[in-house]
Amino acid sequence: MRIIISILCLLICFNIYAKKGPITNLELPRFVSLKSNDANLRVGPSVNYPIELKYIQINLPIEIIDEFDVWRKIIDHENNVGWLHKSLIKGDRFVLTVSENDNKKNIYNRPNGKIIGNIKKNNILSLESCLLKWCFISHKKINGWVSKELLWGVYENEIYNKS
Repeated sequence: MRIIISILCLLICFNIYAKKGPITNLELPRFVSLKSNDANLRVGPSVNYPIELKYIQINLPIEIIDEFDVWRKIIDHENNVGWLHKSLIKGDRFVLTVSENDNKKNIYNRPNGKIIGNIKKNNILSLESCLLKWCFISHKKINGWVSKELLWGVYENEIYNKS
């Protein structure tokens, strides 16, 4: 009987922390990316609401924080919050290089390995996989490991595998 009660308590605890979207039943919040290089961020979930800003960068990572009908409430790397139509979003994962300064970020052949290149702030990279502190990224013919703290579009403790 104790085992059953323990299991039920664990399940209840996990459900408290794992919020699901009311429309898609997918985890909230979650990272996705822009499907289009012409996407309007609106004040509310309808075309009748005014446009807050226009995104012109395909693959820009965004975080879905809520859902309503065919609309997704998002937040971007600059903390802009608003609503996007679901047709403008794709599940592919990309990350954005961020930093307090504009110094170049190193790309390594393995975590803490040999430096094989560098990349500047505000570059969009395809997210391939993540360990606790490192992510494997790719862009065109370049791929390697980048420290997770330099990336926006992946959670601090997230372990991720594209395949």
